[in-house]
Amino acid sequence: MSASAENNVVKENGWEEGTLLQKVMELVKQENLASGMESSKRVIEFQHPKDLEKILQLGLTREGLSFAQVEELLEKVVKYSVKTQHPHFYNQQYGGIDEVALTGAWLTDALNTNQHTYEVAPVFILMERFIIQHMISLFGWPEGDGIFSGGGSMSNMYGMLLARYRLYPDVKRTGIFGRKPLVIFTSDQSNYSFAKGASVMGIGMDNVISVATDSCGRMLPQALREEVAKARARGGEPFFVNASAGTTVLGSFDPFEDIADVCQEEGLWMHIDACWGGSVILSKTHRHNLNGIQRADSVSWNPHKMIGTTLQCSPFFVRHKGLLHECNSASATYLFQQDKFYDVSYDTGDKSIQCGRKVDAFKLYFLLSTKGMDLVEKKIDAAFSASDYLNEQLGVRPGFRRVIEKPQCTNTCFWYIPPSLRDQPETPEWWEKLSKVPSIIKARMVQEGTMMIGYQPLASKNLVNFFRLVNTSTPMTTNADMDFVLDEIERLGKDL
Repeated sequence: MSASAENNVVKENGWEEGTLLQKVMELVKQENLASGMESSKRVIEFQHPKDLEKILQLGLTREGLSFAQVEELLEKVVKYSVKTQHPHFYNQQYGGIDEVALTGAWLTDALNTNQHTYEVAPVFILMERFIIQHMISLFGWPEGDGIFSGGGSMSNMYGMLLARYRLYPDVKRTGIFGRKPLVIFTSDQSNYSFAKGASVMGIGMDNVISVATDSCGRMLPQALREEVAKARARGGEPFFVNASAGTTVLGSFDPFEDIADVCQEEGLWMHIDACWGGSVILSKTHRHNLNGIQRADSVSWNPHKMIGTTLQCSPFFVRHKGLLHECNSASATYLFQQDKFYDVSYDTGDKSIQCGRKVDAFKLYFLLSTKGMDLVEKKIDAAFSASDYLNEQLGVRPGFRRVIEKPQCTNTCFWYIPPSLRDQPETPEWWEKLSKVPSIIKARMVQEGTMMIGYQPLASKNLVNFFRLVNTSTPMTTNADMDFVLDEIERLGKDL
């Protein structure tokens, strides 16, 4: 279909070129989706799945939608979606965006190219290289490499792939058949992506060993030594250790220097999953949490979590230059011709296990360069400051109890104990009753739309359901926001 014919179709449906984009812009401004949403607005207009299906009336037609129908659809999408930019959205390890982040995302989509060759993405290839090199220098590596992946889980699997390739390069061509079982080690508080990665790679979930942690959720180096010895005694081949920089629930940072010592002694690849806590590298106040990162072989990081780029934005870094290309290249001649008229070392796509990759590096470069590193640091520090204030309040407000005394990241985990359970013997029955409190309060807050906070049990620590509040840097959280959270939980749960 020619461009003119397509324009005719647009006009036949009752709307002119450009009006659709104007409508989206109006909605973004009207609903404050990228700036300053008022806390009085609802985080969500919750509907149960069957009710929402009736409201949306999803379907496809031969003739397409009129502009009035398009407007109605867009308005429904916004109305019934979760407002992650709301000041009281604390549900996940990501949050709102601002005008800078949205601008970066819109431009990447408008240009709609692929981050695989300089030929089709010259500007974005250079930006990716710049960001990778900048972060490598912050890690303290003399050299290295990296790539933006499709998400943190994929970045973590990149680390596993490179570790296996370094140990057994021929696996790339001949497969994993006839070898000792490869064994992965990660803490009992780490992300589930390592088990999934082991499944995808044919290593097997049973060969992912959970290493014990201390009361704050940090890996115990001696326990790691013992698990490695046990795996060797069983006939396994230990090859990969993951250390966490900000665990998903407790926000714990493993002791990287001590873990690096074990990896060095045992000849193991050390990966750091810094998807959540890696942003502290940009803060002079909090980067001490990453002491020892210079000894890691690879690192994953998700800027879309703490610092507020749009989803997804997930760079992966490796200390060993050239290994990404050796491990993953397939030398597709229709993309990576070696006789091009420019320097083909800028064709980075063959380092990736994907062919198609979005130009996510621009979103991060645009955010950091536009805001400046001082403001990015200030916003990270504000998230920590608000979390510290909340933790202090939990220690003095009746009816609240911390799960751990001093969190390392901006995760704050706590129980709310309703008046009916206070000053009672803490028997198994008492804990069973307390375990039901978070789910009831969560349902009430979502149905009223006042805020969203996550909850979960932690079986490895024998902990029943507790709240987990996560602060990110967008929007900047205040002490007053934290006071509201505690007041609101008390209001919603005092009758339980």
